[in-house]
Amino acid sequence: MSIEKRTVSLTTEHAAFIDRMVASGSFASTSEVVCAGLRALQGRDEAVECWLREEAAPTYDLVQADADRGLPAKTVFAAIRAKHAARMKGNS
Repeated sequence: MSIEKRTVSLTTEHAAFIDRMVASGSFASTSEVVCAGLRALQGRDEAVECWLREEAAPTYDLVQADADRGLPAKTVFAAIRAKHAARMKGNS
């Protein structure tokens, strides 16, 4: 594995977060914190790509082939609003 040095600028909040992670013993160095963050970002991007390829694109193709398979946006949003309202009512 080759190592490349980079210089980055961080917000005060991000720098403090990194310092806390190192001070807590969760990570041995700033580089380890940054690498863990990059691995998490790569994992998220891979998961999104997988979802797009395996679920979103095939569903889009099915709806394009037969528009009757889809639901109008008004119907979907009404169902979401009703579900949200029911949840909010249950939390009161």
